[in-house]
Amino acid sequence: MTTDSPGSASFEIRLRQLGIQIPALPPPMAVYVPAVRTGDLVFASGQTPTVDGVLQVQGKLGSEVSIEQGQQAARLAALNCVAEVRGLLGSLDRVSRIVRLTGFVASAPGFAQQPAVINGASQLIEEIFGEAGRHARSAIGVAELPGGAPVEIELIVEARGAA
Repeated sequence: MTTDSPGSASFEIRLRQLGIQIPALPPPMAVYVPAVRTGDLVFASGQTPTVDGVLQVQGKLGSEVSIEQGQQAARLAALNCVAEVRGLLGSLDRVSRIVRLTGFVASAPGFAQQPAVINGASQLIEEIFGEAGRHARSAIGVAELPGGAPVEIELIVEARGAA
């Protein structure tokens, strides 16, 4: 099996090959569900770079947080989104493709490298899902994010199998 075409991959095996551990499903920080499915689409709620509910990086890009730190934070936030998808579907092998990734970057005045920061998330998604992980994307600069997080990531995923 390869990870290059939807439907032919075991993304769960790919995770093990890459040595990537999916974290426990992050608990919601407010009144919402981690992910919801409608038809073939799964919408993963926005995630910040937390481990066991603790924010790992705080601050704004362009002042307290470097681009490299932002990329790592985006990667961790994306991994938390993947945990939400897996939690809803039961297995990542039910993913047909990643449709869209939206990244929000807490940006200091004048910071305009949001796409470079969100590359951390996009690269992780493509590592896990191969060609099925190539996605549409937005990288948006914002004034503030929950808890002082530097990034927040959302995913839209196409799933196969019964809802």
